[in-house]
Amino acid sequence: MAESSKIQLFVKASDDGETIGHCPFCQRLFMILLLKGVPFTLTTVDTKRSLDVLKDFAPGAQLPVLLYDGEPKTDTNMIEEFLEETLGPPSFPSLVPKYKESSIAGNDVFHKFSAYIKNPVPAQDEALQKNLLKALLKLDKYLNTPLEYELVRDSQLTLSQRRFLDGDQMTLADCSLLPKLNIVNVVCQHYRQFGIPKELHGLWRYLDSAAEVKEFKYTCPNSEEIVQAYRAVVRPLK
Repeated sequence: MAESSKIQLFVKASDDGETIGHCPFCQRLFMILLLKGVPFTLTTVDTKRSLDVLKDFAPGAQLPVLLYDGEPKTDTNMIEEFLEETLGPPSFPSLVPKYKESSIAGNDVFHKFSAYIKNPVPAQDEALQKNLLKALLKLDKYLNTPLEYELVRDSQLTLSQRRFLDGDQMTLADCSLLPKLNIVNVVCQHYRQFGIPKELHGLWRYLDSAAEVKEFKYTCPNSEEIVQAYRAVVRPLK
C-alpha cells in the first residue's frame, strides 16, 4: 500500500506561484493519482523563480516530475505506465480503457488546434479551422456511437448515453484528452470567438460530465492562466 510520503507530484504553478498552472501533462498525472485514490503530496513549482526545488533529484527536468519512494520519474507517458503497473488491482482501480478505440479518440484534435491557433497566415485560417472542426466532429461521432456494453444492455440503442470516452467512469484516455479539450475551448473562444460548437451534443455531454467530477474540475487551471499562456503565440485578429 502506498504511503503519502512515497508519492510526490511536482507540477507547474500559476503566475501567483502557488495555484495550479497551465500544463496539460501536469493535469493528466494529477487526475490519474486522484482517480487511483492513493495518498500523495502535490507541489506546485514556480518555473520563473524556484526550479531549484528539483535540482537535488531531477536537475534540468521539465514538469511534471514524479517522486516515487525517492526515485524521480520525468517522462509523462512512462509515469502513466508506471502508475498503472504499480498501483493496480486489487488495491487500486485499473484505469486502462476496455475499448482500444477510446485510447485514440480525439488524438488529432490538439494538433489541429495548434496549427489553427498558431497560424501566422490569415488566408489559411478558414482551412485550418475546418480541419479542427473535422477532428471535433470525428470525436463527437465516437462519443455518440454506442459501445458494445451499451448495446448488450439495449440492442436498439442508436445514441450513446455514456459520460466518458470508454464508459461511465474516467480512464487514462480521459486524463489525456480532457485537459487538452479544455485548452481548445478556452483559447479558441477568447482569441477567435470560436468555441466548440454547441451542436456537437456528444462532445458537450462529455465536457459537462467532466465538469461534474472533482478529478477534472479541481485539477483545471484558471481559464485566464490558459489565455495568458497562449498570448505570445496567437496572431491577433485585425
